[in-house]
Amino acid sequence: MFNWAKQTLANVVGTEEPIYGESAIRSVAEDAKSTPYTELKRDDLKWVALDQTSVETQVFYFMSDSGHVGLAQVIYSNVAGIRTTVQFNSKIFYLDGSKPHLWCSTPLTDYDFSDDKTSFYAKDCAVELSEDGESYTIKSMNDERAIVNLKVTKKAPGFVAGKDGKTLYGTDLSNPWGTMRHAFWPRCDAEGSIVTPDGPVDFKGKATFVMALQGMKPHHAAAQWNFLAFHGPSYSAVLMEFTTPPSYGCTTVDVGAIARDGEIVTAGTTCRATHTKTKKDTVTDWPEPIEVKYVWSGENKDGKTVEGLIEGPTEKQDCVDVMAEVPGFVKAIVANAAGTKPYIYQFVSQKPAALKLKIGDEEVVEEGRTFSEATFISAIEETK
Repeated sequence: MFNWAKQTLANVVGTEEPIYGESAIRSVAEDAKSTPYTELKRDDLKWVALDQTSVETQVFYFMSDSGHVGLAQVIYSNVAGIRTTVQFNSKIFYLDGSKPHLWCSTPLTDYDFSDDKTSFYAKDCAVELSEDGESYTIKSMNDERAIVNLKVTKKAPGFVAGKDGKTLYGTDLSNPWGTMRHAFWPRCDAEGSIVTPDGPVDFKGKATFVMALQGMKPHHAAAQWNFLAFHGPSYSAVLMEFTTPPSYGCTTVDVGAIARDGEIVTAGTTCRATHTKTKKDTVTDWPEPIEVKYVWSGENKDGKTVEGLIEGPTEKQDCVDVMAEVPGFVKAIVANAAGTKPYIYQFVSQKPAALKLKIGDEEVVEEGRTFSEATFISAIEETK
């Protein structure tokens, strides 16, 4: 009875959940044992727009030929089925330190979806999937500091882990109370620009696209996150990892892939991010990663073993205080959760990073660029 009351309170105001343990989560890794990954079709890219507490996002990460790194994102948030808010975010990293990074975050109005739910529209903003399902256009005029006009074209198949990409939460997993799903385009070509007060920034180059649905309160679904996008001349890699709070057994779920033009080399849940060296951040109290390692393992379509590795020091570009950026009503939900201090560390490699790849007996080392994030929301009792 106490657990029921505690869960009801948690659902309404975002307080800490009871300890359900590992039995109350079904990782997508279980599904991936028989089906490591599934290539995406156009219908797999529909917005869900749940009528319950949830956060749904589409985010595009850009690495331009000119050296610029940036992102563009739509966040669709629902609180308890009562109120929906939509935000458009864009960011340009000035890696040479010549000026502060440009961060723009604007609430959107008059938002809607296309009839088939694959495109998003709002006043002065549109994120449209092409009819053939091969490209997105991202346009925004809602902040004069960043006029966005970008196009991302898929160069390798998109995928989800397992059959549908979903991790389920609940004491009755046949009727889950929460979900987590990520869908990826790991290797894309990018074109277009973001026009700033100092002029246009050309983003012709490479891109990664991630669509995510957290079908529950975000800080209940995950306590910590890691993300990496790598692009080289021939190969791209992506890795998304989250670890649940103790309420779901501090369970770690990984999804990742290595891709090249026209094909996924390997994809699934047998990958991992590790902070091999950290230092305590005296501002946030979190252990800031200063050296990291990302590994992938699996098979290609020919049944050959595939192993991938990226490791080395981080190059911190920013540390985002999430509570300073989120809309006020979301902040009110999260602030009620004891011990919740969300910060996102963002890293961009200025020196080339090496993807070490072994496919069967063939070994490849390819230099490229990385964008990565380490997100801390709340403490976990177990360490990886």
